Amino acid sequence: MRNGVKSLFTFGGVFYLMWLASCSGSMDSRAANPSQDSLKLAVVSDSKTDTLPSCTGSLTKRWREPVHLMVDTVNPISKDSLAKAIRLERRRVRDSVRLALDQLPKHIYFTFDDGPLRGSKAIDSIAKARKIKINAFLVGKHAFMSKGLKRDYQKYYDNPLVECYNHSYTHGNNKFTTFYSNAVGAYNDFEKNETDLKLQHKIIRLPGRNIWIYDDIRRIDLQSGASTADMLYTNGYKIFGWDVEWKIHGLTGKPIQSVHEIYTRIRNYMNNKSSMEPNNVVLLMHDDMFQNKKGQQLLSSLIDTIQTHTDYRFEFMQDYPFRY
Repeated sequence: MRNGVKSLFTFGGVFYLMWLASCSGSMDSRAANPSQDSLKLAVVSDSKTDTLPSCTGSLTKRWREPVHLMVDTVNPISKDSLAKAIRLERRRVRDSVRLALDQLPKHIYFTFDDGPLRGSKAIDSIAKARKIKINAFLVGKHAFMSKGLKRDYQKYYDNPLVECYNHSYTHGNNKFTTFYSNAVGAYNDFEKNETDLKLQHKIIRLPGRNIWIYDDIRRIDLQSGASTADMLYTNGYKIFGWDVEWKIHGLTGKPIQSVHEIYTRIRNYMNNKSSMEPNNVVLLMHDDMFQNKKGQQLLSSLIDTIQTHTDYRFEFMQDYPFRY
């Protein structure tokens, strides 16, 4: 029995190396997976089912699927031994999938919430100077507060390196429990934002909520936003949250963590495959973090650090996720 288990593990350990030799480059797949609350691993049950994956999301699927091992009914082993075997196989699969994913492209998404605000103009300029794609989740009410903010919104809208998405018209007036208690009213608020800002993509981030509903994924952080999110998804919208947040000081508007801290967190999420989607990391920031030169220098420094030390690709949320 032990020899049989050992040979099973050995077979599984090499087939990803075979796959790497036969498949290179990126493929944008939307492979199905109903489980999102915890990343689970796929484990082969025997050599007949352990076939080479195609380049259509098979690694992501294998990363998430639960463990399965054949049970030998003739020569059964103890529950403790079976549990140990499953742990070993889970670790083996996780290591092999991580090795395979590390050879493939990695994608980062710079997302900015609550614009247009005083920092929006600088963010737009930095995107142009660094030639990177960014994602602006806009609040319609802000765009019509002044002529200057309306101009800043237009800069975003006209910049091909900026994609504009929906962050509601009123931002729930910052009373989120009340806002989401009326799902129809909240839905209408997002629709008004889409119309007034002429938004072209049905992509939403809910104010005050880190909720994800798209394709085969549904993850809810707080139930008070769930009904609104489900209604939006049913009507064709995708709802995206974030993996890493560069937090903002509520009084000063300044970034809280250092560039090194944020860069390290991004790297850890990418390397550990602990983000919502392996090889994809979504960073949340807010426009008013970058209203002064100090904040703008920090943002530029983060971009420079990523471009110098990694091969991450800056992406639009409309292309999320890249699955391998």
